[in-house]
Amino acid sequence: MSPTKSKASSFSRVEKFGMKLPGVERSTYFGKPALKVNGEIIACLPSHKSAEPDSLVVRVDFLERDLRVAHEPEVYYVKPHYLGYPCVLTRLSKVSDSALKDLLESAHQYVTKKTTQSRTRSR
Repeated sequence: MSPTKSKASSFSRVEKFGMKLPGVERSTYFGKPALKVNGEIIACLPSHKSAEPDSLVVRVDFLERDLRVAHEPEVYYVKPHYLGYPCVLTRLSKVSDSALKDLLESAHQYVTKKTTQSRTRSR
């Protein structure tokens, strides 16, 4: 199987769960498949070369990222390029369907809460 097909099929698993969340749309980010809500990324395939193959970038706050990496380093990780961003890298081959669903729900909550707070501040 070519790397492109592998990545596409891995992302279809992400879409299966992510597209069930309110307001989520298929999109792209730096030419890679992504899921967005209110124009904000919740998950995408990484474009930076430091990420391992078959990984997913998922938006979560720094505390959640640190807890996930500390508790399940075989599934979740972070590379120096991503340290300043509220996200966690996830090994798709290691994450269970229930954990992936939970992670995407958490990302959805993080992004929608952040968007709501931004709108409230701008009023």
